[in-house]
Amino acid sequence: MGYSARGERGCYIPPEVTRPEIYRRGWIDFNKNGVKDPYEDPSRSLEERVEDLLSRMTLEEKVAQLQSGFEISKHGIGNLTCVLRSLPPREGAVKANELQARLIEETRLGIPAIIHDECLHGCVAMYSTSFPQAIALAATWDPDLVYRVARAVARETRVRGIRQCLSPVVNIVRDVRAGRTEESYGEDPYLTSVMGEAYCKALREEGVIATPKHFVANFVGDGGRDSHAIHFSERMLREVYLPGFETCIKAGALSIMAAYNSLDGTPCSCNRWLLTRVLREEWGFEGFVVSDYGSVSHIVSKHHVAASFEEAARLALEAGLDVELPRAEVYGEPLLRAVREGLIPEEVLDEAVRRVLRVKFLIGLFDNPFVDPEEAEKVVGCEEHRLLALQAAREAIVLLKNDGGLLPIDREGLKSIAVIGPYSDELPLGGYSGVPPRRVTPLEAIRSRVKPGTEVYHAKGCSVALERPSEYPEEFWEAVEAARKADIAIVFVGIVEGEGRDRARLELPGLQEDLIEKVVETGTPTVVVLMTGSAVTGDWIEKVPAIVQAWYPGQEGGTAIAEVLFGEYNPGGKLPFTWPRHVGQLPLYYNMKPSGRGYDYVD
Repeated sequence: MGYSARGERGCYIPPEVTRPEIYRRGWIDFNKNGVKDPYEDPSRSLEERVEDLLSRMTLEEKVAQLQSGFEISKHGIGNLTCVLRSLPPREGAVKANELQARLIEETRLGIPAIIHDECLHGCVAMYSTSFPQAIALAATWDPDLVYRVARAVARETRVRGIRQCLSPVVNIVRDVRAGRTEESYGEDPYLTSVMGEAYCKALREEGVIATPKHFVANFVGDGGRDSHAIHFSERMLREVYLPGFETCIKAGALSIMAAYNSLDGTPCSCNRWLLTRVLREEWGFEGFVVSDYGSVSHIVSKHHVAASFEEAARLALEAGLDVELPRAEVYGEPLLRAVREGLIPEEVLDEAVRRVLRVKFLIGLFDNPFVDPEEAEKVVGCEEHRLLALQAAREAIVLLKNDGGLLPIDREGLKSIAVIGPYSDELPLGGYSGVPPRRVTPLEAIRSRVKPGTEVYHAKGCSVALERPSEYPEEFWEAVEAARKADIAIVFVGIVEGEGRDRARLELPGLQEDLIEKVVETGTPTVVVLMTGSAVTGDWIEKVPAIVQAWYPGQEGGTAIAEVLFGEYNPGGKLPFTWPRHVGQLPLYYNMKPSGRGYDYVD
């Protein structure tokens, strides 16, 4: 029973609703009392609606708005965590409607929830378009392209019912050992700022909450370690690490994620200087702050600056952290007890709730809480977005080396080509990727482009695994032999990196360097294609005539790579970070302060 069209009621009402009588003409009777109360009235001002709703809430209902989780309680819930990730577009939209209908119809005040997920380079949900990884988008140096990509991501996110993206990542990376370099826009504060600005502007225009992260200086621990303690001067923070976040806020980001790390001994999740003085008082931020997953409990368990969850709740809430992700460990019973026992004034709680409610009203969640499954089916993975993913992959590719003009490959005179390496017939997408509707591998794209009669030899050769076997496997020699028989060899290689995978070494892992060198020894002209999110080093670099950096290029990556190899597209990407010759040079970045001695490395 229910309404399945927009009609006179002003918003889409799905058939999943069970109490159609509360969905009135132009408004929804959220509290089911038959009266259009101020918070239910779209004609009232934003502040009127927020204050009216807040005045009606019990303590338990207020605390629920600061919680995230996977289930709905009788008091409601502020934020739902990744609950649509495993579902195709139509089914995801239906599920989102079911969840919102339950909240509206079964809780006392009927407050809808914000559903969040990761959307770094595509929504992390089934069959979303997979665009090139963030570092690849940075290599385009094209903020307009990033804006168009972000609008496509936001559309595919919103039509499913997901209204908050835990993106973009605007952390500055000055040490490429950081495993999450791939998620960033590189080392430069200005480039990071303009890319983050484009991303957040696009999401705001599509009615999706951008959440720039991780606030602040999350990837720059000693040795490129993720989330390690930071001891930077305020000047360094303001010159290098804060500008990207400020730009995102000015561009319309309505949320921000506090980082795991501590800043001069104070965890970012309870750092009042960071979350209130800088973010709100200086920058005028009016959205809400979320924790990184589990970071509020880390105030007790890892940072040891609080002895109990109640004390952690006080420190975080008073500092300005509003919502705990991904579930309510501290902002559950511990927060309730802390308020009831007077450890936290209810006025402090009210201010956090007010910020959450304000954003919900601002994005129209009270006026249009549902989504149309038909629209989700049409938009997610559509042809327009596929073509945009292809264009982004093209623009991201960087030609690192091309001695002797080996590239582009002349198809007319080509009799045979060897396509080898662990990523020759795979397509790594990078961290925070969903399952795209399709993937075009390099092998598939190359086969489709060579002239009829051209022999394409393929062998994987080895894997990208860190472990190095004691002997070369049979497939290794098959790849070498394929190269020996061919007019030209293309070797596709990669690295092990990502969240929780910072690197101690920059060489290609496993047998990949051996494979490259053995291929070169055959005398066959060799092109190495790097499918990584960061830099690599090694003696092999001097031995091969051509190197292409393809990054994690998204679902259409194979096509873009083949177009570059065969001269259909002229690569114009530029590196967004400094490429070291040796790990001993790190940290390394282009805008170091003058030292008085110049550059000291001589190797």
